[in-house]
Amino acid sequence: MKDIRIAPSLLSADFSCLGEEIRKIELAGADMVHIDVMDGQFVPNISIGPVVIKDIRKVTKLPLDVHLMIQKPLRYVDNFIQAGSDMITMHVETISERLYKRYVSDLKLQNIKFGISLNPDTPLKKIIPFLSMVDFVLVMSVNPGFSGQKFVPQVLPKIRRLRDIFKGDIAVDGGINHNTAKSVVKAGANILAAGSYIFNSADYKEAIGRLRECSKKDV
Repeated sequence: MKDIRIAPSLLSADFSCLGEEIRKIELAGADMVHIDVMDGQFVPNISIGPVVIKDIRKVTKLPLDVHLMIQKPLRYVDNFIQAGSDMITMHVETISERLYKRYVSDLKLQNIKFGISLNPDTPLKKIIPFLSMVDFVLVMSVNPGFSGQKFVPQVLPKIRRLRDIFKGDIAVDGGINHNTAKSVVKAGANILAAGSYIFNSADYKEAIGRLRECSKKDV
């Protein structure tokens, strides 16, 4: 089993003191920072852009896992890389295999890890052509756009099938808590993007520790 990595999702953080929030999750043992970028087109919400990523880069050495929930990701991916992103995820619903293949081979020379994501209702077969080109897959376990949603259990068979055919990292994003985390880890995931569960807790270190417990064999 791969080591479990915890990626607190900043969408649930207090943006009035974002630098402090990031320092707190770093001290609490986070492995990376998950950052949702939304354009109001692919999803019905708007969040942050490269300027904010650039400032986040100044306050942490943790890998920045930037999730592009935007309609035209290739138009902006260079800006997010230049701002300091370490990991870039694009949605299979927004890009063709042909364009992805053309761009990612060049971008990987910049030592950036690339992933492909799919929404709960998107069949797994849509991402199969991308698997040989990506470092990780991000499985959405809620419909993207808002934090605090309930986990969609119908994605668990998808995660299991994906683990059978993909040896890289599998991340899951949406409705992750100490109960749902056990299910997704058992299904084969090893990166947990959790927002409300961590940032709404009284003790970030305790919340992250509970999620990491899912790496134990008895899950």
